[in-house]
Amino acid sequence: MNSLPSPAPHPFHEASKRERRKEARPGELLDAALELFVEKGYAATKVDEVAARAGVSKGTLFLYFPSKEDLFKEVVRQNIGRHFPEWDLEIDQYPHGTAELLRYAYQLWWERIGATPASGITKLMLGESNNFPDIIDFYRSEVVEPGQRLIHRILQRGLDRGEFQVTNMDCAIHIVLAPLIFMTMWRHSSACMPDLERITPERFIAAQVDNILCGLCMRGTPAPAPDAAAAPKIEG
Repeated sequence: MNSLPSPAPHPFHEASKRERRKEARPGELLDAALELFVEKGYAATKVDEVAARAGVSKGTLFLYFPSKEDLFKEVVRQNIGRHFPEWDLEIDQYPHGTAELLRYAYQLWWERIGATPASGITKLMLGESNNFPDIIDFYRSEVVEPGQRLIHRILQRGLDRGEFQVTNMDCAIHIVLAPLIFMTMWRHSSACMPDLERITPERFIAAQVDNILCGLCMRGTPAPAPDAAAAPKIEG
């Protein structure tokens, strides 16, 4: 017996499928762009390659991102910049002491940025940004300055609560930032890699926070030990 022919797809279903595919394209392009920017650098990455990796035409890419610079900026926004409002809210709502908050902030940064492909953006900026002044200005306003403000808020919280002593706020902010920058180089440059059998990302973060808190915490107030059970798992 001959089987009955399958019903023709309903136009509404086909339109819905096309719409879902259209909505997915910007994310697929951004994922492909992040991979290529981290692999090859900004200058060497071609929009044709990004489009090909995302499985679309170059013309389709330009429908969403008019230039490679626009594409790169959106990669930065989606992979790093969008986290700052979330982190500001977490600081507002954090219920424990500021030493614990600083430790938590390091772990959270590694979990959401450092241990992900997004950390390669920092290495890229360190290596190529001097050749692209507009990108320097954008990255500074989108990532560097919000990051510094976030750390300032944490340190100021400790000062206001009588938990921290800070002799020079500008220097203190960069002392907190420096290990994070090193860890991005650690992840993306074999020249900076320590012996991973002796030094893991977890140990490095814990030691850095311990050292910083020894300088920040008021005398007579011991820095709290990390809670290994509660800390986010860090893989590197």
